[in-house]
Amino acid sequence: MSLRVISGSARGRKLKLVPGDTTRPIMDRVKEALFNILGRRVLDAQMLDMFAGTGSVGIEALSRGAAHCLFLDLERRAVETIQANLALCGFTDRATVRRADAFAVLRATPTPCDLVYIAPPQYKTLWLDSLKAVDASPSWVKPDGVLVVQIDPTERQPVALQHFTAYDERTYGSTLLWFFQPNESDDPPSDQPVQGDEA
Repeated sequence: MSLRVISGSARGRKLKLVPGDTTRPIMDRVKEALFNILGRRVLDAQMLDMFAGTGSVGIEALSRGAAHCLFLDLERRAVETIQANLALCGFTDRATVRRADAFAVLRATPTPCDLVYIAPPQYKTLWLDSLKAVDASPSWVKPDGVLVVQIDPTERQPVALQHFTAYDERTYGSTLLWFFQPNESDDPPSDQPVQGDEA
């Protein structure tokens, strides 16, 4: 298969694939549907691309106007592929690539993001573990941010989260995109209105 940037400043750029079969790149039509759903949320967004693989999703976000993306992957060949793809598209200065365990990163001090994308290897319940890890450290997602999980539809199972609620899901063949948003009750209290000057 081939991967490309669909839209934005790097439109049409072909991306390198990670050697071997340890990743499952998102199909172009699914990626296009994803970003059609996200719409203007991507503009100036801070993004976290967990289990980033080729970096295709984060790079698409950067191409469409995201401010910065943190790419995480534990596989050395994936990290090298992401770095090469960022260079191909001219986005190196708007990205951070870390070869790291995603769960260890999530336990560290959160960096609030507008968009968190989770697309782990299949059939290992990693998607569920990842969701629970973000739920345990909800500050990774801004109050008006979105959390997206990419799984095979056969992996889907009920999930109970304390800080996030599912609000949409779309199935495209063998790919399910599941969208979560922070609960409104978790929003920090608004500042008290400023009192007028005393007479």
